[in-house]
Amino acid sequence: EVTRVATLRDKLEQGLLASCPDVRVNGDRVHRLPNTTNLSFQYIEGEAILYHLSDIGIAASSGSACTSGSLEPSHVIRAMGVPFTAAHGSTRFSLSRYNTEDEIDYVIEHMPAIVNRLRALSPFVK
Repeated sequence: EVTRVATLRDKLEQGLLASCPDVRVNGDRVHRLPNTTNLSFQYIEGEAILYHLSDIGIAASSGSACTSGSLEPSHVIRAMGVPFTAAHGSTRFSLSRYNTEDEIDYVIEHMPAIVNRLRALSPFVK
């Protein structure tokens, strides 16, 4: 189970890094939980990302579980040196043994359009 979920997580990360410019994985790429990834999408707000993901049936979270509900970027993300314009776009995807490869493909397919739409509205994009 752990290996399968980590493989799904890695596929999700690789797909989003390849299809969405200015995205970074936050945290150590080796020493981490197999079911969780935290990505920062430069120049857009995590809450806006979540709104659009929710509209198409994808559940994710902005920031960390211990700071949910706060509009401030995670102090941990900021301490890791993530730029302010990316820290606000921090989005956490948590997976489980119930997730499928088709679900990962669905996120990878839809996320670029969400990112592009939000960046078109961003005052930070030149």
